[in-house]
Amino acid sequence: MDENQFTQRQYAPDGRPVEPTFGQKVKKLFAPVGVALLVCFKFLAKFKFLLPFLKTGITMLISIWAYAVFWGWKFAVGFVLLIFVHECGHLIAAKWCGLKVTTPAFIPFVGALITLKEAPRNAWIEAVVGIGGPLLGTIGAIGCVGIYHVTENPLFLALAYTGFFLNLFNLTPVGFLDGGRVVTALSPWLWVVGFIILVGYTIWRFINGHLNFLLPVIIVLSLPRLFFLFRSKTEEERRYFEVTAEQRLMMGTLYFGLILFLVWAMDTSYIDREAIQ
Repeated sequence: MDENQFTQRQYAPDGRPVEPTFGQKVKKLFAPVGVALLVCFKFLAKFKFLLPFLKTGITMLISIWAYAVFWGWKFAVGFVLLIFVHECGHLIAAKWCGLKVTTPAFIPFVGALITLKEAPRNAWIEAVVGIGGPLLGTIGAIGCVGIYHVTENPLFLALAYTGFFLNLFNLTPVGFLDGGRVVTALSPWLWVVGFIILVGYTIWRFINGHLNFLLPVIIVLSLPRLFFLFRSKTEEERRYFEVTAEQRLMMGTLYFGLILFLVWAMDTSYIDREAIQ
């Protein structure tokens, strides 16, 4: 058959039309798709440095769509941007500490995360990376307060309140939350306090019929690290947790000071959700 077998009808020597085989039909159907995929693969191979940014952008759009279903697209866009600012805080802190990290990936109704390509060298570096997110995230929420005072649009005050709560919750000293990483440089007993608070909060949410599926997951995933902090350690493991008094004082002041500020900020920026409808 010639190259035009799929665009011209074929005929047998006796003049009767020849129907294409099943394989030829499949080839005709998927040939354009194969060409398109080949072009895409060649493009991605040439510009593979864009893949991390594509991952972040695509997962951001998916999260915005998911949140918009419940809260409307305006609030969804602002909320996802606040999460992005929070994750950028971790990214900047990790880079400042000389760690290699991935770009943020968003997970609807969970948040977002960056992945460290190498483990922190000690508890101090782990704490610095952990506190970076809530610090920059709080600044982002403060920015929403500023926009509210300029525009008088209650949407921005609602976003500010949500941002303050988001960062305060992440400072809970337990699990894979930022607070759990920060208090590794302070005291393992703060993990016990955080674990009790989180369990109590989860029970309270359950009793009131508003249990978030993420809370039990955090509790379960916190147990291995909680046991590790109080079991006997090797010399190398003990060195990981060695923090100077100055570092402990600095991180403790920053950590507890940020918690107090966020509690105050939530109280002053509270707005009834009906006011933004």
